[in-house]
Amino acid sequence: MTDVTRRLPEGGAIDRSRPLAFTFNGVTLTGYEGDTLASALLANGVDVVGRSFKYGRPRGIVGYGAEEPNAIVQVGEGSARTPNLRATRVELEDGMVATSAARGPGTAMGALARAFGRLLPAGFYYKTFIRPQGLWGFWEERLREAAGFGDVPDGADPDIYERRYGHADVLVVGAGPAGLAAALSASRAGARVFFADENSAFGGTLRWSSVATDSESAGEWCRHALAELADNPDVHLLNRATAFGLYDHNFVGILERCVGNAETPGKAPRQRLHQVRAKQVVLACGAIERPIVFAGNDLPGVMTASAVSGYTIHHAVAPGERLVLFTNNDSAYDTALTWHRIGREVTVVDVRPTADGAGPDAARAAGIDIRVGHVVQEAHGRRRVNGVQIAPVGGGKIERLDCDLVASSGGWNPLVHLSAQTGVRPQWSEVALAFLPGSPRDGVHHAGAINGHTSTSACMREGARVGNEAARLAGFDGPRDEPDLPDGDDGPCAPPEALFLVPHPRPSRESRQFVDMQLDVTVADIDLAAREGYRSVEHAKRYTALGFGTDQGKLGNVNGVAILARALGQGIDETGTTMFRPPYTPVTFGAVAGRDVGEFFDPARRTPMHEWHETHGAVWEDVGRWKRPRYYARGADERMDEAVRRECLAARGGVAMLDASTLGKIDVQGPDAAVFLDRVYSNGFRRLAVGRCRYGLMLREDGTILDDGVTVRVADNRYLLHTTTGNAEAVLSWLELWRQTEWPELNVHLTSVTDHWATAAVVGPKSRTVLRRVCTDIDLSPDAFRFMDYRAGHVAGVPARVYRISFSGELSFEVNVAAQHGPRVWEALIAAGDDFDITPYGTETMHVLRAEMGFIIVGQDTDGSMIPDDMGLAGLVRHGKPWGFLGDRSLSLPEHQRPDRPQLVGLTPLNPATVLPEGAQLVKEPRPKLPAKMQGHVTSSYLSAAMGHSFALAMVKGGRERIGETLYSPQADGSVIPAKVVPSVFLEPVVDANEGESQGAPQPLALAPLPAATAPAMLNLCGDGTHEFRRAASEALCLTLPGRPCTTARDTSIAIHWLAPDEWLIVAPPGEEAEIERRLREATSAPGAAITDVTGAYILLRLSGPQAREALASATPYDLHPRNFPPGRCVQTTLAKTQALIAAPNEDTFEVIVRRSYAHYAEAWLTDASS
Repeated sequence: MTDVTRRLPEGGAIDRSRPLAFTFNGVTLTGYEGDTLASALLANGVDVVGRSFKYGRPRGIVGYGAEEPNAIVQVGEGSARTPNLRATRVELEDGMVATSAARGPGTAMGALARAFGRLLPAGFYYKTFIRPQGLWGFWEERLREAAGFGDVPDGADPDIYERRYGHADVLVVGAGPAGLAAALSASRAGARVFFADENSAFGGTLRWSSVATDSESAGEWCRHALAELADNPDVHLLNRATAFGLYDHNFVGILERCVGNAETPGKAPRQRLHQVRAKQVVLACGAIERPIVFAGNDLPGVMTASAVSGYTIHHAVAPGERLVLFTNNDSAYDTALTWHRIGREVTVVDVRPTADGAGPDAARAAGIDIRVGHVVQEAHGRRRVNGVQIAPVGGGKIERLDCDLVASSGGWNPLVHLSAQTGVRPQWSEVALAFLPGSPRDGVHHAGAINGHTSTSACMREGARVGNEAARLAGFDGPRDEPDLPDGDDGPCAPPEALFLVPHPRPSRESRQFVDMQLDVTVADIDLAAREGYRSVEHAKRYTALGFGTDQGKLGNVNGVAILARALGQGIDETGTTMFRPPYTPVTFGAVAGRDVGEFFDPARRTPMHEWHETHGAVWEDVGRWKRPRYYARGADERMDEAVRRECLAARGGVAMLDASTLGKIDVQGPDAAVFLDRVYSNGFRRLAVGRCRYGLMLREDGTILDDGVTVRVADNRYLLHTTTGNAEAVLSWLELWRQTEWPELNVHLTSVTDHWATAAVVGPKSRTVLRRVCTDIDLSPDAFRFMDYRAGHVAGVPARVYRISFSGELSFEVNVAAQHGPRVWEALIAAGDDFDITPYGTETMHVLRAEMGFIIVGQDTDGSMIPDDMGLAGLVRHGKPWGFLGDRSLSLPEHQRPDRPQLVGLTPLNPATVLPEGAQLVKEPRPKLPAKMQGHVTSSYLSAAMGHSFALAMVKGGRERIGETLYSPQADGSVIPAKVVPSVFLEPVVDANEGESQGAPQPLALAPLPAATAPAMLNLCGDGTHEFRRAASEALCLTLPGRPCTTARDTSIAIHWLAPDEWLIVAPPGEEAEIERRLREATSAPGAAITDVTGAYILLRLSGPQAREALASATPYDLHPRNFPPGRCVQTTLAKTQALIAAPNEDTFEVIVRRSYAHYAEAWLTDASS
C-alpha cells in the first residue's frame, strides 16, 4: 500500500458527503458511498490484494467486473464471513471487514513453489509425487493443504435469503445499450419484461457515450428510458442481479445482491434468488475486454484498459500517475483520452502499423504520444510495475518507458456463457477476433456486443429490433411506439489486429507470461501440454488448470485457446473452445435455500391437539412429516422407559388415550366402491355390513404387503378406508392410479379426509365408563356396540363417529370428530377420565401394546418382500373373488411357496431384562463359523410392563416350525444374546370388559355449550360431470358449477372452485356444511355423486393489499400476474413446501386454502415473506 491517495478531486458516481470506514487485512481505510471494495482499495493506494495460487506472486487488481481474477476477498467476520468474493463486485459498506482470500499456497508448499518454481510445470504432481506409491498419501495431504481460497465459516449463516418466482414475456439479460433498447421496445409492445443486470446502475457505456439524439445526450436518453421502464408496472427492473443459468424451456436463474441496496434498509435479505420462466429471452450480456499476454503481465499495476476507464469515470480513482496503454484496437483510445482529460501522462503503444480511426485522431489532436507498430515485450518491477520494455513489431531497438500503470486491450470477448449453457457452441470469428454465440435455440435472441458489435449506436439499433421481435414471438403484435434511439456515428474505426501473445526474445521468459493469473498458468505450461499430446482444448484445460479458478477463465481462456492453437500450428477455429456450464458466477447455497431453513426447512404436520400435547410434557417423534408425541414426561426427571412403563400400565389396567389423528383416511364413495375395494384388498369388503369395520391387507402386484388398516362401511355406497400414517399419500396415489388408468369403468370417487378427522383412541378397561360421561346418545353396552362396530352420535356435544376397534388388544373406542372440534373433545375426554387417572400415551407405548398382541406395523415388521403368510395373515387372503385382487396370482409364485421363507415369530431373551436391539441378526449357534448363515432378524423389541420381561418380534426362516428353538444374536461389542423362539402373540386380546365398571349410568360431564362455527364450511363434490348432474348440483347450490378449468363461481355467500372435470370444492358460510350436504344429496340422488364434508380438513387464509402478490410470488411458481390470474381464477399449486388452492376473489385479495395440518406452516411462511 502506498501512502498517497489516488482519489481525483472531482467526478465519479460517488457521494463524497458519505465517507465509509472499512478494514482490509487489518488496516483501516476510507472510501465513499458508491465505491466498490476494489475502487476503495485503489483509491487508498493498495497495490497488492492477494497472491497467486501456485507461486505466491503478488497480485493487483486487473479488471472491473466479474472477470477479476486477483482481487478475491472474504468479507465479514465469524459466521457472517463470506469467502471468495470479487472485490470488484463488493459494494463498500461502513464498517466492512475484508481480507485477502488468495494468499498463495500454504506454508510448506509455498516455500517449495518459490524455491523450485521452474521445476513445477503443468501437471507436475502427476509426475513427481506418484512414486514411490506409498508416499502419495503424504503428498496428497500437502497438495490439499495448498489448495483453495479463503476460509469456510464454521457457524450457521446469520443472513436472511429469499427465493422468488417470476414470469416474463421477455427477459432481457444485460442493461447496456442493446439491452436497454430491447427492454424499451418490448415493453412498448405491451410485453411483461424482466430486465436484469449485474451492475448497481443500468445503462452500461451509455452513461458516458458520445452518441446522442437530436435533443439529448446518450446519458440523458438513458435516464429517461429507465424512468419510463420504472413507471411501467409490467416491467421488473433488477439491478445487482446476475443471470447465472439459462436452463431448459427458458428457465433462468438470477441472483440479486440486496445488501448495500439503499432501497432495502435494516434487516434486509442478503441475496434473493429469482427463478424466472420467460417466453422469450434476449441475451444482451455485452463483452469484457481481453488483455494481451506479455512477460511480467501479472505485476500489480497491469490492468485492462476498460478497468482503468471504469475506475476513473465511475469512482474518480486514478490507479496511477503515468500510463502506458498497449492495444491492438481503437476502443482503448477512449481510455487514453479519459486519462489525458484528468491531466495524467499517457503513451499509447499500438501494434498496428497505422492508427487512423477516430479514436487515434482524437488522441493525436490532444497531444498524446502514440507508438504505432510497437509492442510491449515485458513489464518491469517487483511489488508494482515501474516500467515497460517496448520494441518494434518486426524487431529493432528495444526501449524502456517509465510508468506506474500499464493497461492493455487485446479486443473484446463476448459473454457467450448463457448462450453456451443451452448447448450452442460458440463460433470463432476472424472479423471480430472473438468467439461469437452460435445460432440460438428457439426463444433465445442475441443483441449487441455479444454479437461482436463495437459501435454503441449499432448495438442499440440491434437491441431495439430484437426486443420488438421477441415481443412479437411472445404474442404481442399490436402497434408499437418505436423508441427514438441515440444515433450518430461512433466515428470511423480501424479493424483490430490479431494479437494474443507478445513473444519474448528470450524464450525463458515464457514462464513469466501469465495466461491465467489466479492459478499461475503460463504460456510455458500451455506449450508443454501441447508437446505432451494434449491437443484437445478440453484436455489441455484440465492438464494445465487453465480457467479452473473462481473466475472460470473469463479473462484468460480465449488467450489460452489462441496460444494452444499457435503451439499446435492450427487456427483458433480448429482448436475451438471449452463449453460453459452454470452458474456463470458462484451462487450462495443460502440463496438456493431461500426461506426454507430453520422451521421452514422441513414443514411439520400437526394434529388438532398439538398445542395440548406440547403443554402436557409431550416429547416429540417425527413420523413422516407428522409431529407425534413419543411419550409424555411427568416432570423433568422422568426417563422415557419410566414414562412408557407408566403409560402401558394405565392402558392395561385403567384408561389411557392416544392421539391417532395422523392415520391416513380416504373417503370412498360410489356404486362400485365395494367392487373397487375388493380388487385392491386381499380380503373381501363387498359383503361387509353397514356399520361394521374390517381389517384388511393391501398388496402390490407382486403379492407383497403394501399397507394395512381398518375400513369402515359408512353407507351402502360409502366406505372410510384407513391407512398407516407414513403411507397415506402413497396409498391414495396407488388407488388413483388403478381407478383412473386400469378401471375407469368403475363409478367410484376417492377423497382424502386425513386432515378432516381428529381421532382420540380411548383405551383400557375403564374406557367405556369414561366415554359414557361425554357420549349419551350411543348405546355403548357390549351387546349393542360390538367389537368392530361403528356408530354415529355426539361426543362432548360434537357430531362424532365412534369405532370399536383396538390396536392395543384392550377394550378401546376410537372417537372421530371434525378436526376443528378435536381439542374440545380431547379435553372433555381427559376431564371425564380424571377420576380414573386417565393417561395420555405416545407412539412408544403404542408400539409396546401392539407388539404384545403380535400386531404388525407395515414398514417396521415388513420390508417390502413380505407376503401375508409370512406375517401369519394368510387368513386375510380370499382367493376366488369374482374379480380377483391385486397380487392374487403372484402369491402362487414358487418364490412365495418356499417353506424356509422368513416368518413372523416372537422372541423372549433368556435374560428377561435384556432388550434385543431392533435390526439385530439371528444365528443358530452362539459362536458360529464365519461366514455364518443368518436365520433372521429382530423387527420390534421392547420391555413389557404387563409381562415383566423383555420380548421381541422377529422374522425367522421357517419360524413357525421352530417354536421352542433357541437362537443367538451376536452384538457389536462381542457379546451374544440368546433368545427363545415363541409365538408372536404374547397376550390374549380383551374382546370386552365390564369388570370394575360402575353400575348404572355414569354422571354426564358438565360441558360448555358448543361455540358457534367461525371457519367456513367446505365440501368436496364429485360427480360424473354430465349435464344432468351439473344442472342438479347447480340448482341445489343456487349457483352454476364452473365448467372451465381453474375457475371459480362465486356469489355473496358461496364459492365453488373447479378442481377437476368431475370434482369441485364448495366454500360456504360457517356452520352450513350439513345443510348444503343434505341439499346436494337430495338433488343428486342418482348414483355417481360423492359429497364429502372436508370443513375440518382445510384452513382458508386471506392475503390482501398491494404486497399480497409479491408475498405469494415467494411461495408459488404459478404465475399470479393479473393477466394470467384475474379475479375468478383458482389453481391448485405448490405453496413453499406444501400444496394449496389459491383463488382470486378480487384484484387485491387472494384466498389460500391449505390442509389443516400444514396451516401453521403456511401462515408462518407467508407472514415471514410479507414482512
